[in-house]
Amino acid sequence: MSRRFFIGLAPGLVLTLAGCGEDRTGPVSVRWGKEYCEYCGMIVDDPRYAAQVRAKGGRAKKFDDLGDAVLWLARQPFAEDPATEFWVGDCEKGVWLDGRMAWYLEGRKSPMGHNFGAVPDGRAGAVDFAAFRRTILERGSTSRCETPTQGST
Repeated sequence: MSRRFFIGLAPGLVLTLAGCGEDRTGPVSVRWGKEYCEYCGMIVDDPRYAAQVRAKGGRAKKFDDLGDAVLWLARQPFAEDPATEFWVGDCEKGVWLDGRMAWYLEGRKSPMGHNFGAVPDGRAGAVDFAAFRRTILERGSTSRCETPTQGST
């Protein structure tokens, strides 16, 4: 194999190997305390309140608070696409749950102050995804979570 041939292949090889690091469906691993929220830029460090969103075939976007993920997703053209994945951390066990199938308890102390936690079952006081989403969208960003485009108030 000539050097020129190898140099011609190198960019494609790099892109192929870079894409191998992440599954194409389901939640991905998070480097807790080392990755940043796609919405507000804060560190993602608590698996009980973290979230992930992925458009079909895209890379998983990570969030430090369930509410931040809802606010970010609402602005995306693929928000209503059934193929878009929404994963949330179980606030009691820290495992990933399908965010559209999860139930949400208000009154939890979440990182950015949206104060909802996800659970796998519809227990007393829990609301479904539609009600949770509606509440977050009505309230908007919290004072703890100013996005770079919002600036200081």
